[in-house]
Amino acid sequence: MKAMLCKESGPIESLVLEDHILPPPGTGEVRIRVRCAGVNFPDILITQGIYQFKPDHPFSPGSECAGDVLEVGPGVTEFKPGDRVIALTGHGAFAEEVNARVIKCLHLPEDISYELGSAFVLTYGTSAYALMQMGKVLQDEWLLVHGAAGGVGLSAVEIGKAMGAKVIGTGSSDEKLKMVTEHGADHVINYSDGPFKDKVKEICGSAGADVIYDPVGGDVFDESLRCINWDGRLLVIGFASGRIPQAPANLALLKNCSIVGVFWGAWTERNPDLHRKNMDIMFQWLREGKLRPNISHRFPLAEVPAALNVLVERKVVGKAVIIVD
Repeated sequence: MKAMLCKESGPIESLVLEDHILPPPGTGEVRIRVRCAGVNFPDILITQGIYQFKPDHPFSPGSECAGDVLEVGPGVTEFKPGDRVIALTGHGAFAEEVNARVIKCLHLPEDISYELGSAFVLTYGTSAYALMQMGKVLQDEWLLVHGAAGGVGLSAVEIGKAMGAKVIGTGSSDEKLKMVTEHGADHVINYSDGPFKDKVKEICGSAGADVIYDPVGGDVFDESLRCINWDGRLLVIGFASGRIPQAPANLALLKNCSIVGVFWGAWTERNPDLHRKNMDIMFQWLREGKLRPNISHRFPLAEVPAALNVLVERKVVGKAVIIVD
């Protein structure tokens, strides 16, 4: 089979498309014929060797995919060959075939395409867990979503609206923010217009935002602590800015706010049943039109480096996908 391989940690351009031998699925695994694979920020980090998980070389990046089950390993009863499936692979999905742990797989409903399935679970799963279980967003609360035009950001905007929140989205360009508004944001703020904290307070009232969804970190996190409401929840999703911030404890005390870590991947393994319930809700909202995932870029398997580069250059609005089939 063909796979986009990382033979040693390095730049995105060092990835090569080559023949690769995939072992049979192990106990509790299924072998998947990949049809489409989602492109995500961790795929860049794992290629560069700076992600928290470092697989042995050579390996293929690619943390999520949709396809068909080809073979099941020992002990697998939940899936059979021919089943349509979505898988969170961690790595390996930028290939024609991949082995995935059953605990990380979901049945792909017949009315949802492979393309949409490959771009759905990681972003909407993360945001569902963040806003439902960790942020506990309530009707009419103010939700501030940073990086709102990105994959997780846009999903948070839509889920927040579906939960009845009033949503403010931030982004780096008016063009991106137009898309954020089209996906449900009540207000948008362009980072380039200066500090956002005063604008947030103007929109929400002097108190600030009740829940802040932050996949950016760095300066955005620092400023968020200065526009959060009493009893607010600041959700730590990631650090796309590259800087891991440190929180002044006095601000958390004065605002009586919570800084909440959101490690969705680990949570799905500890709470697989609740994760499936979350995704059942997401699939239903998708059918009802409350969620409208946006795929702005599509690439063939041979152009994975180009796909990762458009993510680095922040040209993606929503998600980019690799079409393997």
